[in-house]
Amino acid sequence: MKLDIIGDIHGCFAEFKELTLKMNYDWSGGFPKHPYGRKLAFVGDLTDRGPESLAVIDTVYNLAASDLAYYVPGNHCNKLYRYFLGNKVQISHGLETTVAECDELNAKERTEIRRKFMELYEKAPLYYVLDNKRLVIAHAGIREDYIGKHSSKVKTFVLYGDITGKNNPDGTPVRRDWAKQYKGTATIVYGHTPVKEVRQIHNTYNIDTGAVFGNKLTALRYPEMEILSVPSKMPFIEEKFRDL
Repeated sequence: MKLDIIGDIHGCFAEFKELTLKMNYDWSGGFPKHPYGRKLAFVGDLTDRGPESLAVIDTVYNLAASDLAYYVPGNHCNKLYRYFLGNKVQISHGLETTVAECDELNAKERTEIRRKFMELYEKAPLYYVLDNKRLVIAHAGIREDYIGKHSSKVKTFVLYGDITGKNNPDGTPVRRDWAKQYKGTATIVYGHTPVKEVRQIHNTYNIDTGAVFGNKLTALRYPEMEILSVPSKMPFIEEKFRDL
């Protein structure tokens, strides 16, 4: 199994395309395909905050429909799904940019992007266990004892991290550092919490290097465990990055 696992894209389509081109993917068919059969994998949070969320949705949908990618949802994906369902959600924390893009579409285009995203989301597992249980891809990570389970508690952990119920001064949830306690043999690749450099600890890799906050978009090549990045075109926002 040869994968290129990409961190949180958050609508940074140009960086996504640049990163896949750097890894020798061919876009001549309209979406990235590798000449030697490598597949892409996504840790969630495809949309929100960045300028081209709908282009990211369209591309990942086409990849998944062609069996060329693994996608797991993130918390932003979950919120967009609930918005498309018609649930009452706050149009904030980045969702407003995706909604604004949708509002610019005509009715037919809007129906189509909604259909694609909902199909992508509904077919996705909460997390992937791959390569004979040697690799786990989960948006915010997963505790060793949760692997193989799918309770509401596990879903909350995978989408939001090990939250305490308290908030930081900027309103983001306080999270425990689950990766420090991880002792499993499976490699866990995740994102969710922006870090300036890939955070590798106890066989876990946080590959959300804050593309939408002006740092870079990163891919982890598996099983080589090679890290490749491209710089972000977005303005850099220092306070969005945490040690955790």
